Amino acid sequence: MKNFRFIWLTFLLCWTSFIYAQDIELGRNYELRTVGGLVLDNQESLDTGSKLFVSKSVPGKESQVWQFQPVEGQKDTYLLVSPLSMHAIDNGGDGKAGDNIIQWSSDPTNPNQHWVVRRQSDGTYVFTSVASGFCLSYGERGIPGEPVVQQASDAASYSRQWRLVPSNVQVKLDPLKTHSDEDWENPAVFAINKEEGHASFIPYASVAEMQADPAYRRPWERTRSSRYLLLNGDWKFRWSKQPEDRPKNFYRPDYDVSAWDDLPVPSNGEMYGYGTPIYTNITYPFRNNPPFIQGQRGYTVLQEPNAVGAYRRDFVLPESWKDKDVFLHFDGAYSAMYVWINGHKVGYSEGANNDARFNITRYVRPGNNVVAVEVYRWSDGSYLEDQDMFRLSGIHRDVYLVAAPKVQLRDVTLTADLSPRYDRAILKVQGQIRNHTNRPVQGAALRVSLLDADGKCLRRFTTPAETIAAGREVSVFASGSIRDPHLWSAETPYLYTVELELLDAEGHVTEATFQQYGFRTIAIQNNKVYINGKLTLFKGANRHDIHPRYGKAVPVETMLQDVLLYKRHNLNTIRTSHYPNDPKMYALFDYYGLYVMDEADMECHGNMSLTDNPAWKEAFVDRAVRMVQRDKNHPSVIFWSLGNESGGGQNIVAEYDAVRALDDRPIHYEGMNDQADIDSRMYPSIEAMIEQDRQPRDKPYFLCEYAHAMGNAVGNLEEYWDYIEYKSNRMIGGCIWDWVDQGLNKPGRPDNEYYFGGSFGDMPNDNDFCNNGLVTPDRRVTPKLMEVKKVYQYISFKMNNRNEVELHNRYTHLNLTHFNLHYKVERDGLLIKEETFGLPDCPPGERRTIHTPMERLLTDTADYYVTYEVCLKDSCNWAPAGHVVASEQFALASRPDSLPAVSSDSPDNRPLKCYVEERRYLRIENERVSVAFDMHNGQLITLSYGGREMLHRQQGFVFNGYRSINNDPRDHLEIATRLNDFDYKQSADGKSVRVTVALSADSEGDGSVSHTLVYVVNGNGAIDVEASFHTSAGFNMPRLALQASLSPALEQVDYFGRGPIENYADRKNAAYVGLYHTTVSDMREYYTRAQTMGGRSDVRRLTLSDGQGHGLCITAQGTLAFSALHYDDRELWRVKYGHDLDHIRRAEVVLNLDCIQRGLGNASCGPGPGPRYELQKDADYRMAFRIEGLD
Repeated sequence: MKNFRFIWLTFLLCWTSFIYAQDIELGRNYELRTVGGLVLDNQESLDTGSKLFVSKSVPGKESQVWQFQPVEGQKDTYLLVSPLSMHAIDNGGDGKAGDNIIQWSSDPTNPNQHWVVRRQSDGTYVFTSVASGFCLSYGERGIPGEPVVQQASDAASYSRQWRLVPSNVQVKLDPLKTHSDEDWENPAVFAINKEEGHASFIPYASVAEMQADPAYRRPWERTRSSRYLLLNGDWKFRWSKQPEDRPKNFYRPDYDVSAWDDLPVPSNGEMYGYGTPIYTNITYPFRNNPPFIQGQRGYTVLQEPNAVGAYRRDFVLPESWKDKDVFLHFDGAYSAMYVWINGHKVGYSEGANNDARFNITRYVRPGNNVVAVEVYRWSDGSYLEDQDMFRLSGIHRDVYLVAAPKVQLRDVTLTADLSPRYDRAILKVQGQIRNHTNRPVQGAALRVSLLDADGKCLRRFTTPAETIAAGREVSVFASGSIRDPHLWSAETPYLYTVELELLDAEGHVTEATFQQYGFRTIAIQNNKVYINGKLTLFKGANRHDIHPRYGKAVPVETMLQDVLLYKRHNLNTIRTSHYPNDPKMYALFDYYGLYVMDEADMECHGNMSLTDNPAWKEAFVDRAVRMVQRDKNHPSVIFWSLGNESGGGQNIVAEYDAVRALDDRPIHYEGMNDQADIDSRMYPSIEAMIEQDRQPRDKPYFLCEYAHAMGNAVGNLEEYWDYIEYKSNRMIGGCIWDWVDQGLNKPGRPDNEYYFGGSFGDMPNDNDFCNNGLVTPDRRVTPKLMEVKKVYQYISFKMNNRNEVELHNRYTHLNLTHFNLHYKVERDGLLIKEETFGLPDCPPGERRTIHTPMERLLTDTADYYVTYEVCLKDSCNWAPAGHVVASEQFALASRPDSLPAVSSDSPDNRPLKCYVEERRYLRIENERVSVAFDMHNGQLITLSYGGREMLHRQQGFVFNGYRSINNDPRDHLEIATRLNDFDYKQSADGKSVRVTVALSADSEGDGSVSHTLVYVVNGNGAIDVEASFHTSAGFNMPRLALQASLSPALEQVDYFGRGPIENYADRKNAAYVGLYHTTVSDMREYYTRAQTMGGRSDVRRLTLSDGQGHGLCITAQGTLAFSALHYDDRELWRVKYGHDLDHIRRAEVVLNLDCIQRGLGNASCGPGPGPRYELQKDADYRMAFRIEGLD
């Protein structure tokens, strides 16, 4: 029996005829039957995004009935809603035939859920999607269990025909059952005996102790305060797969846990083999029936219903704490926990990424103490933690104790007023002083000292507190001003130290603490955001907490690594998607300089109805309020974000009101822009972004997610920022999705193996959709990140002439005097001049012309390039001196595209022997070169110089139209090539042979390519190749390329083109033209999910050799693109895991020469390539190149 539903079954007479569209009875349940008698079924899933199927009809089965809801103003158009799940049939927002039909939260305004219902003459019905024009369809075989899809409209096809049968099943909701008897299945219970939220700070016994602490200057480091006791480390641990199996009395001190396992804290148990990591994007990993945690058929939760981790450890209370209040503090635990001290139940907490503090003074004792924690993997809070991530559990952040005097500083709030000219700052301090004695306290005071970055005290002021009644709290307000304050920004992250001392009536210091603080202003003016009065663009990326070995228990070393990588690659903004980060991260953000969109731990993507459900309001609000209370004093926090992808509703409004009552920073929430202070969108195309920017709105416009960086991606980034930075009306920037691939190690497997959804047998899962990072799981820099660095850079370059370059300082707060300019001039990739000098005074927003004479260097016809690099003049806290912050390259002169003609009179050009062997093989040879073709298929099968064969197993050039990347997967693209004509002709002098091969490449569903290859084999060994292609009207292949397999000996790669990093047509800004030296092995990339990789574009010359001077050289007429790998593209896609490449590594070199390749785009979640990067249908393309031996 379901907890909140019961079925009322009334058996009616059997219906023998079917009804007309106008006879559809609203509010009645119907079966949708196929012609073969199967029924449309959601298989009891309550999740959004679940596929729909056809199943055998089961009497009384509630997942097989549907209701019709008319769409207002549209004739014969309905939503088809399941009364079981309350979701509507949805075409998934996709316009492709064959795509799965899903169920999604019912929305009468969503055209994906609008279906035109037409009755056919035979009494069947056809359902046509308003959004796509396709029909609701099922497999031609009509087999139970097949998914329902959308197919092209064809009323005559029985797979598009449905019968409507009124059902005798009624599903009614039981309004009384809104929660269970368990706290973890009750949305009204999310905190028991938790302390109110407060700013992050550590108490000290004295200022001297505090100033001697390494954490005083670097608050992310571990404190040495005498009033702090870290409880991280090994805890005794017992894992139970469900609450019924958990040890019931383990919290009692006399309970023997000596045989239990040891588990490090912080950690996620799944990373140590306790339970299954589950990666799911939207679909809840349990039945979608809030607030209950129930099983779902086929899900991991059936085997692990709701795992419970029992944690225990001892601690010894310091002797000096005997007269103090003692607090137990958790920085984060998934997803709900009970806490005991010495057998006494202390409290309960939900909110996996909010801190939880408990007053345990009454329960602790001198000497040894026992702390026990019971952590539930799932709770009602899990419905609000439906983020796109691996679902892991446990105490994943620090656990510690702090001691405070009975009269204590409970909280502190820092704000500031700055004068309009920023020449005066008033620091405003509000301290909350609490009296935990049993008598009134008089004479307490708060002393505040403001110190600059060098430790010099600038101001000190003391404010007395009013009498504090027993058990009560008072507010103390203090302020002081300074002249000419240093301002904090991401570019100039100057931090002051605010020391706070709590004094008793005799003036003795009873408690000390500190906050690092930056003076800065935030203002919205003219639909833009200004930091310290300067228009600011936010160039960012979203970041999940994840580490491949430790899961969500991210070490501080990795936190620092992430922050430094952000800074070194020109990202100035981080969105803490989608929950508050570890407190140490904010100290890093403040110190190194990053703008932060601090996001509440709130996403109910799989059930957005919770956003408008009043029973959940307080849980929503608590998560946002605790975030603000904790992080309010950090200057890096510029925006508050109320959560992610949860729709709109009254609970969002309540969140907004609660946050606004606490703080005046701008509030973001993409799901309800009218309520938020800024407009926000996800994944618009450039055209849609421009259209939205030009809407008559009075708010800034931000892309909270864009440029979905899944796999080989991040195309078109330059086009986004060309508009945002130079042309937009109200745009303030955006955050790329996302920072790091969420690949995990498996326990016992090597650290360089990264797994994703489904790898752990987890169900449901979204496969590799978690791998969207600009860096790999181990934080390896990728070409994607290099492209971001280039596009995001804060200095632009304009070449006025060959002797002058104009620099535009697009920093907001930095003068160019902080930098040097280095430039180098290269001829055909070889350095002929370089110079470095300091840049002149150039304030933000201004331009300077720099004299860099180069005209006299251009002495002949060659490819001349100048590359400029702006570098740090001095080291700073995030990079050494010489670090490149901006760069650009310009062509000064170019060779003609044409290749030099082969002279017939040259002594090297010797006669060729041309003959047919075995009536099949055309052979062309002399003592220098030997070439052969198979005349049955047109393939080049021999290419030999000086007796050394260049080809591997006779696999010369063949057409390749295949590529598969996350943005453009081609699982089923099969291409068959056929020979149409083969012809050859030798010149009259016998020194050249022209071979013409006409072919067609055909694919089912992706069109065809007719192409002609013309080889001119010259007696000097040069082979001129011209490839012409014509795409058909139905063409849809991702590339036009020629592929050959070369000898394994040709490992050395030297090329003149864009590099050294991987690059493609719409992602090549960071790849400069140069002469590069590498190997075939080193041209591989490190994609977590294996796919097409290793491209290089705008290549004039390529040599592949054995390192001993033997090999071949390919020179383009103009330019071409290439890849040279030990892998085949199809095998890369099929092998799936990037760490399995050794299993498919070939000895030979797989060489692809691309005439053109489709851009990368970002279509794994968002738009595909821009129009200029698409291959055209019914179009002609051409490339030409010369092959020569190196011997």
